[in-house]
Amino acid sequence: MKGKGLSREEYKKLEKRLARKRRHVWSQLTDEGRKDALKYADDYKKFLDRAKTEREASEAIMEASDGYGFVPFDRAGEDAHRLMWGFKGKMCALVVVGRRPITEGALIIASHIDAPRLDLKQNPLYEDLDMAYLKTHYYGGIKKFQWLTRPLALHGVAIKEDGRAVSINIGEDPLDPVFTINDILPHLAYKVQADKKISEAVTGEKLNVIFGGIPLAGPDDMKESVKLSILNLLNERYGLVEEDLVSAELEFVPAGPARDVGLDRAFVGAYGHDDRACAYASFMAIAQQKRPDNTLIALFLDKEEIGSDGNTGAKSRLLEAVMYGLVRRSKVSLETDTLLGAFMRSKAISGDVTAGVDPDYLEVHEKRNDALMGYGICLTKYTGSRGKVGANDAHAEYMGWIRGVWNSAGVIWQAGELGKVDEGGGGTVAKYLAEQGMDVVDAGTPLLSMHSPFEVAHKADLYMTYRAYRAFYGEGKK
Repeated sequence: MKGKGLSREEYKKLEKRLARKRRHVWSQLTDEGRKDALKYADDYKKFLDRAKTEREASEAIMEASDGYGFVPFDRAGEDAHRLMWGFKGKMCALVVVGRRPITEGALIIASHIDAPRLDLKQNPLYEDLDMAYLKTHYYGGIKKFQWLTRPLALHGVAIKEDGRAVSINIGEDPLDPVFTINDILPHLAYKVQADKKISEAVTGEKLNVIFGGIPLAGPDDMKESVKLSILNLLNERYGLVEEDLVSAELEFVPAGPARDVGLDRAFVGAYGHDDRACAYASFMAIAQQKRPDNTLIALFLDKEEIGSDGNTGAKSRLLEAVMYGLVRRSKVSLETDTLLGAFMRSKAISGDVTAGVDPDYLEVHEKRNDALMGYGICLTKYTGSRGKVGANDAHAEYMGWIRGVWNSAGVIWQAGELGKVDEGGGGTVAKYLAEQGMDVVDAGTPLLSMHSPFEVAHKADLYMTYRAYRAFYGEGKK
């Protein structure tokens, strides 16, 4: 005979105690919390508009850090406990020195400040059919067709032969001209595009940006008068000659500011959410800390989108230099294993965005285990491709510790990964931090249209990313 089951009330109580159910952030915030989230998003949009390249992001972070009392490490007095490092103008680090010696480990958040874009080739300027163009080489993983027929801005720096740097930013001011990459009209596209794969319809060598079209007045038989006219303008406005483009880092990025998306303004649409959503959150989180027990470190890295190589990426020695400098300041005896011990006692977050579930592309998502938009920061135990190749794969003990920190602080979070197992995947800087022996896990903001010129983030998730990082720094001692 079947026994009597639980009452509805008993069932609900048991379900609440035992089961995990994701709930939208907005339904759990107070009115004051919602105001804070909207204010945070407005401030974040200003940062995005200021920081469209890795150089601009590093500069913006260091300039803002000065207002929070951070001082350059090489000019800091013995009593200074808010320190900053800059390197090559493309990466930086902020540190709040803790009461405990650095040899007991640090709390580290690492994010990257580079983003997919179009770099100029070494010899970019040419003329064809009385129009001047710039040849580009795309940086990072992009869908090439997304960069056609949209306004582009030119940002970067050119280094002259005498070493002087010339900053260039054209296309952001409403009075500036913009640039674009042309596309073939649909009437003539059948053979060259329509029956090809998307990945083949637009090749990298066709990502040529139109840059001018008025010939320089002169003799009728002169060649490349449009190109010469452009060179003349560059020389008059910036003092550049064509050879200066060889020693330049000039990047085409989408023109225009970050915008609210949706009638209810629920989302922020912009270029560069990946990974400036996490970079800004970690900056604000560390800037608001006072004097913690353990030392806090925020790393802002370059080159993540192309494998973290080079001396400004996660594979560089900047973190090691920061740790060595902190050990030296603490007057701890430096033994052969001192740095290694400090690293192995540290805890870290690889702050990087993840894919939000797009209802139009459910075939590549696994809804139970992918991030939902508006449900908070996503904790990602492992990344990698297919069989976790290239992943860090955080330990269960560390996962338990960090969710305890967030739950204690009232952070709204979700756990997930990047798409279905056999659909692909991606990597982050987590594995490079793990190589130093520290515990590390990925945690960041879910995005729609990741790596596109106009990525979309939910304001609730942006705010919870900041709240999660602040809890990690401020309550990590628990």
